[in-house]
Amino acid sequence: MDESTRDPSRADGLAPPVAMNDPATSWQRRATAMVVFVGAFVLWMVFIGLPTDVVQIVAWLWVLTIAWNSGAGWSAHLSFLKDWWGPVAFLLVYLYSRGLADELFPLPVHVTEPIVFDEWLGGGTTPTRHLQDWLCDQPCSSASPPHWYDVVFTTVYFTHFVAGLTLAVILWMMSRGEWVRWMRRYLAISFGALVIYIFYPMAPPWMASQDGYLSEEVARLTGRGWSTMGLGGFHLALANVGNPVAAMPSLHAGLAALIAFYGVQRLRSSWRWLLLAYPLVMSFALVYYAEHYVIDIIAGFALAGAVLLACDAWERRRGQRPRYAARASRSAERSP
Repeated sequence: MDESTRDPSRADGLAPPVAMNDPATSWQRRATAMVVFVGAFVLWMVFIGLPTDVVQIVAWLWVLTIAWNSGAGWSAHLSFLKDWWGPVAFLLVYLYSRGLADELFPLPVHVTEPIVFDEWLGGGTTPTRHLQDWLCDQPCSSASPPHWYDVVFTTVYFTHFVAGLTLAVILWMMSRGEWVRWMRRYLAISFGALVIYIFYPMAPPWMASQDGYLSEEVARLTGRGWSTMGLGGFHLALANVGNPVAAMPSLHAGLAALIAFYGVQRLRSSWRWLLLAYPLVMSFALVYYAEHYVIDIIAGFALAGAVLLACDAWERRRGQRPRYAARASRSAERSP
């Protein structure tokens, strides 16, 4: 990730390759281009489906930057490819390695340890079973009718695949230095989770239930609610991606926590604390849908915190001292 192209007028010293609001793009041109973009994306979803792999997602985000700043020259737009090919290559390595994580070493798949913890936490019954008894029509199964909150939870679940990269694109247009810092954390949590998946393959609740390890059966409900909107097939596509025993820690929860922690750390508004609702809702959905145990969620949060602290320490040693929200607020209070 290139940290050249310095702009001394910026606090981080790194000019964005394409400004968030490029002066060469009028609002009429931007509005027209965005309408065309939205139309093309809707047609893609209807005839091809939701983008679920990193190449498709990044490609659509690139097209979004072109539509938003359609007045910028192609040399500026092509700088996206120059900056992004490296991170995308690393993410592809992660995705394919994750799919083979349990095949690299002849290690047993862990099943009982997380069940013991979650049943202790739930008073003899896993929190997943408690939530499905409460929120899912009985008998609970993937075929039982969804409720309005299932649409919310499935939407939050899907944001895992786009939220981190969308944030990266926004930062790329605002500050290349901040983009570099975010991508460092994004890749670190991905590969940190990968190492754990390799040495600790673990069956998620739905798989443990199918294999008869849970005393009370739970159903895999992921994707509920979207079927009523004609988008239920997205989970079938996702089921063929990745590795079902790459479950500890939960990267869904970990990445949501990393996004929230990063925002709280860097934003100045008191509203920034609302970002913490994102990992909480994500975690609720993951446990309810039988995708993860509570212990996976805790491990995901711990990994996010460790990545944040490690990257902060590494950057301080290199002389990079970003202005955090609390520090900036205190400085403002001391100013006359």
